[in-house]
Amino acid sequence: MKKSNGELVGELKTRGVLYAAPIIEAFLSVDRKDFVRDEYKDLAYIDEALPIGAGQTISQPYTVAFMLELLSPKLGWKIIDAGAGSFWQTALLASIVGSPAGGGKVYAFERISELCDFGSKNISKYPELKKRIEILCKDASGGLSEEEIKKTGGVDGIIAAAELNEVPETWREQLKNGGRLVYPMGGAIFNERKISENKFQIEKYPGFAFVPFISE
Repeated sequence: MKKSNGELVGELKTRGVLYAAPIIEAFLSVDRKDFVRDEYKDLAYIDEALPIGAGQTISQPYTVAFMLELLSPKLGWKIIDAGAGSFWQTALLASIVGSPAGGGKVYAFERISELCDFGSKNISKYPELKKRIEILCKDASGGLSEEEIKKTGGVDGIIAAAELNEVPETWREQLKNGGRLVYPMGGAIFNERKISENKFQIEKYPGFAFVPFISE
């Protein structure tokens, strides 16, 4: 069994799923152990999903790395994290996008109040990262408010860590041209890049399993 976060990161690099320097740095600086339930602390560094309550899980590290590499977040990006759960992925994203002064921001949506409280406590262990995160304890399907979209001009990335039945149209509308949308659906992970207002380049990667995305 792996004993440290560094060993987990090393395995993900060896397996070729984790390779971009900013994402590697985020994995090294944000310890998965800080985002699991107390009873699973000893299992924090295994490459498996773990229960976090309310029928949800903290995703398998391999899958998180795979999806973040597809999203390819950059310094200064604004990102919607739909179904934040434990907020581990939220913290990783906040590490990558940088400070609010540079434009970086993560909108963490979690509609299950128990998990929103759990995730908020977890992210409080990283005060600097928390400054880059707006916690929204509600359904992510409607995306950001009209006021926020007017202020930001849209988001650069949207990522969902639970199985969708369909992609909310609002997400595609709120994504900037050139932005990316990464989500699981039908046992596969999809990566959509917005080419123009109504045109998306879509890639599909089968062979994944997720808990269902719950919306209002």
